[in-house]
This record gives sequence, structure tokens and C-alpha cells, in this order.
Amino acid sequence: MNRVKARPLAVWALIASALLLAGANPSAYGFEFPATSSLTLSDETALVVLQAPAVTAPYSQFNLTPNKKGSIFSTELALVSNLSRQVEMARTPIGAKKVAKAILAKEYGFGGTQYSCLNKLWTKESNWNYKARNKISGAHGIPQALPASKMAVIATDWRTNPVTQIRWGLRYISIRYETPCAAWAKFRSHNMY
Repeated sequence: MNRVKARPLAVWALIASALLLAGANPSAYGFEFPATSSLTLSDETALVVLQAPAVTAPYSQFNLTPNKKGSIFSTELALVSNLSRQVEMARTPIGAKKVAKAILAKEYGFGGTQYSCLNKLWTKESNWNYKARNKISGAHGIPQALPASKMAVIATDWRTNPVTQIRWGLRYISIRYETPCAAWAKFRSHNMY
């Protein structure tokens, strides 16, 4: 009996956390909740209903948009919680390196050698600081995007979200150089990539 009562309490705690994050800074965590949204929970189905046009997520591999009935399952909210933890971890250089290494391995299939090149490249560029900004050129973030607004291709929160910056940087490297080691070679020869 206590186990049944504890489950809705845990779901409510998760929802309260999501609302707190969304209310504090709607796009700082990479998720934009419209200001008019409200959440309700049906205890019978553990279903969250958004009474707003949509919930947007910058990472297209996650289906976090409401279905035709405007519902998002609690498992998807757990995904949001996990992603916000990832963003918080990436706000430190050590955490950003861990996140980049995981994304590089999981999404690009690269191992330690390519990560080593990426680490050298972004240590030189920004020292893995998501707030890094070149005062002369205007390059911004961990990958030092120029112009910085290019990172909006991933998400509009590129100024405050290190995961957005990492994803953009890896995408840029894969499109332009194919591998982080090729980008690192370009940087060593031209002091830019």
C-alpha cells in the first residue's frame, strides 16, 4: 500500500522540479515551456497533460512534444530530468569533457584517440568554458563558434547551455573535418579550425 502511494509522490516531485527549472529560466536547460503551460496529473494513468501549444526540446532525437491529446508520459519527463542533469554537469570543464566524450562515442562512434584530439582542440580554444568569449572576434563557447549565433541550429539556448555548444561543435567538426583529429591538425597548422 505504501509503495502505491509513494509512486505518485515521486512523480509529483519530478513535475515540481521541472516546473521550478522552467520557471527559473525557461531556456537555460535547453527546454522551452510556454509561459501559459500548466501541468496536471491523473493518478490512474500517471500521465502529464500540457495545456499549452507545445513543449519544445532542442535535441530532435527525443520526442518530447505532446501527442494529439496534449499528453507527455512520465518516462519522457524523466528524460527531461536526466538531460537537465547532463547540462548542469557540463557547466564545469571536467563535466563538459565527460559529456563530450559520451556524445562523441555514442553518437559519432569515436573512441579515445579522437576524444584526445577534441580535448586538445577545445582546451586551446576555450579551456572547456561554456562562457568563453573572444573579445576581438566574438567567438563564443566551448567550440568558439564564429559567429556564435551559428549554434542556434542546435538550440536557441547556445549562450547558456554547454551541451548545445558541445553538440554544435561536434556537428561542425563532423561536417567540415570528419574527425576531431583532422580539426586538431587544422588548428595546429593555422591556429584556427
